[in-house]
Amino acid sequence: MAPAPSVLLLGIGNVLWADEGFGVRTVEAINRKYEFPDNVVLMDGGTQGIYLIQHVQAADILIVFDAIDYGHAPGTLKLIEGDDVPSFMSAKKVSLHQTGFQEVLAMAELLDDYPQHLLLVGVQPAMLEDFGGSLRPEVKAQIDRAIDAAIAYLSRHGVSFSVRRTPLSEDTMLAPPALDMNGYEENRPGEDEACRVGDERVLASDYYSIQYQEVPLDGGTLGVNLDHHLDKYR
Repeated sequence: MAPAPSVLLLGIGNVLWADEGFGVRTVEAINRKYEFPDNVVLMDGGTQGIYLIQHVQAADILIVFDAIDYGHAPGTLKLIEGDDVPSFMSAKKVSLHQTGFQEVLAMAELLDDYPQHLLLVGVQPAMLEDFGGSLRPEVKAQIDRAIDAAIAYLSRHGVSFSVRRTPLSEDTMLAPPALDMNGYEENRPGEDEACRVGDERVLASDYYSIQYQEVPLDGGTLGVNLDHHLDKYR
């Protein structure tokens, strides 16, 4: 009898950056609703990028949840499979972790440890530049649809699972309890206490001052060492 395939349900993104947290929040919701056998791993991949390589290498079946800028209407859910996934990960990036995950896929393929089956469940973000913000309603509304798509994909590939008789509580997470979505939203400071998008209040604050100061240069020149091999990423 063939061994059960190794399955990884991976949510990537930053829960501190509004809709960027979609992938992680979706995996958390799956964990609360479903039980899986030992061959299935649910992971909050955060923004670890290349450090996820060993987990991707170990997976026969990989489902990735992420916020992807497809250029569609906010909240649009899009499913991409197989060889098409890397090209969509290279669409207009909403954060640096997507570049890192492209590299993960490329490295896994180079090392001949690429998943046999790969699904990207991506949502078009509505808002990103809201530091400390949570998912916008149209994006949060897609979590259940994203879960249904993942469960259908697992069923198609013969992966077993069961619905929990009693769903886990909302504060049951794969990440630290302080990042529980409900508590995170309810306890967020108001705009008068914390800047949302980075604005002039930072410069106007009495805590900061900007001054011009002359810097003497030895020989009248200032040398700057540039890493030119990084130019294509700038």
